[in-house]
Amino acid sequence: MSIASAKRKILFVTGTRADFGKLKPLALGASAAGHEVSFFVTGMHVLPEYGLTKLEVHRLPGVQVTEFVNQRATDPQDITFAKTVTGFSDYLRIEPPDLVVVHGDRVEAMAAALVCATNYIRSAHIEGGEVSGTIDEAFRHCNTKLATAHLVSSEHAAKRIHGMGESPESVFVIGSPELDLHNAESGVDIAEVRARYEIPFDEYGVAIFHSVTSEQDGIQAQARALFDTLKASGRAFVVIQPNNDPGSNLILDVIRTLPADRFRVLPSMRFTHFSELLKNAALIIGNSSVGVREAPFLGIPSIDIGTRQTNRSRAPSISSLDAHETQSLSHLINSHWGVRFAPDTGFGHGRSVDKFLGVIEGDSFWNLPLQKNFSE
Repeated sequence: MSIASAKRKILFVTGTRADFGKLKPLALGASAAGHEVSFFVTGMHVLPEYGLTKLEVHRLPGVQVTEFVNQRATDPQDITFAKTVTGFSDYLRIEPPDLVVVHGDRVEAMAAALVCATNYIRSAHIEGGEVSGTIDEAFRHCNTKLATAHLVSSEHAAKRIHGMGESPESVFVIGSPELDLHNAESGVDIAEVRARYEIPFDEYGVAIFHSVTSEQDGIQAQARALFDTLKASGRAFVVIQPNNDPGSNLILDVIRTLPADRFRVLPSMRFTHFSELLKNAALIIGNSSVGVREAPFLGIPSIDIGTRQTNRSRAPSISSLDAHETQSLSHLINSHWGVRFAPDTGFGHGRSVDKFLGVIEGDSFWNLPLQKNFSE
């Protein structure tokens, strides 16, 4: 049997609903190809106040799931990181995989990548090499230096990773995996989505505003300025609650004051239902990566607020503003409401699964050295 034809034990690490949306299509593709797929589920997935999104992982057919509670709601990121290192290290000694797949810029991913590096376990990092202007970017670049291989979303990201001294042979451009799911039929229609989540609006925008950990002193004022502008617009919005980053409680305090007649607030949604909701939205506003990746791919106008996604994308459908630029923000909401743009393919064409399988079923991937050297 050749290296490429071997079936592997592949472990995916997920800590948030966002990274799960990116890992899910890869995991399903690997499972369908005959590989043994499992998930290490931690982070906000296992916290009841964030909708227990671990249930989404458990719904995947033919996939083993292990849960690990790595934090209390009030834990700072360094404590969460330390707990995850300990828990993941213990787990790998019980169930050592052939490959660990981590995503992006969260402390859970960085903890898993560190454990893999120090134990010489092969790891692949999804969507490295990107810039965002916050502490998340530092975490993302740490993951790059720790990971064995890099499965990136664009040639721009690949170039940055080459500049960080990673071997060109370890970098593979596959696009953003969540676009595969958005590119496919969701399996539900918007009427079903509205009924399931009790959304009374025929016409709506989507609002998602996360904390920026380096801006906690001003994040509540930003949230108040943003949501006051949305209230003044007279429009209806579906609001998805923020991730569990430090400072999220300050944003939630503002969200709790929103009038229920024009704001439907949800802790989370099933991915397929969220995809259908987004496809039918008049626009998306806030600082989620959805606004700079998925929305441009679908041609949905997005208004990016603040610094969280700085320099992430320059698609024509994206407008960027400070939360306190309320007059300009009001103008953009009115002028972009319901507009449709040409799809942007800067993060791929929705075929990441095929490219992912082509990578992990090739000999060169498994021949990558576990001892890394700086590549000039």
